[in-house]
Amino acid sequence: MKFIGLIPARYASTRFPAKPLADLCGRPVVQWVYETVAQCLDEAYVCTDDERILRAVENFGGKAVMTSTAHRSGTDRCYEVYCNVGSNADVIVNIQGDEPFIHPSQLDAIRACFDDEGTQIATLVKPFTPADGLAALQNPNSPKVVVDRQMRALYFSRSVIPYLRGVESDEWLSRHTYYKHIGLYAYRAEVLRQITSLPQGILEQAESLEQLRWIENGYTIRVATTEIETIGIDTPADLQRAEEFLRNQRNTP
Repeated sequence: MKFIGLIPARYASTRFPAKPLADLCGRPVVQWVYETVAQCLDEAYVCTDDERILRAVENFGGKAVMTSTAHRSGTDRCYEVYCNVGSNADVIVNIQGDEPFIHPSQLDAIRACFDDEGTQIATLVKPFTPADGLAALQNPNSPKVVVDRQMRALYFSRSVIPYLRGVESDEWLSRHTYYKHIGLYAYRAEVLRQITSLPQGILEQAESLEQLRWIENGYTIRVATTEIETIGIDTPADLQRAEEFLRNQRNTP
């Protein structure tokens, strides 16, 4: 099978404008993402609606494609690029442009989901640990996922799910395995075409999570797990955390 990696990267962000171009230890955030994806998948493109990002990607030797400014989501942006570059990839992998620490093993885990011919969509999760702390679990900017016994997503939420009735909240992480959603999706080409034509549903509008649109319309989402920590860059404070994370990695023997 052939896999294409597409990296949506918008300039306008309410909480952190221009974050794909923010400097992270000498490289723009989007470059960290692109270089990992280009190593692991058959093709890689940054999908952007801003010429400043386009030029930055071309300056570090990457491939970028301009897209419409009217897209509702990164998924829609990915489908436009998939069609426009004339790719014959079987699976489109959507990697967020603000996830600089995406790891090759995580992309491998997503690819492996499609060894099952029944997989329509795949995504990635990481188990929370007690060391993460209750504040991390309760952070609404870090969506949680509940899965069935076959590791298919049942629901995504910004709230803590499931709620452990009769258990003090400071014991939740030691009493149950909660899953943090990692911003990475993959879709079979025909499924991507279908889901980009779906209207927003009640669940997506409530939680502002586009994957709920797919579940609400009966699509199944296969879930792969990773133990590797990622830091999504949503705010300037996240960028500081990412810089500290890199410094700690470099200082670790």
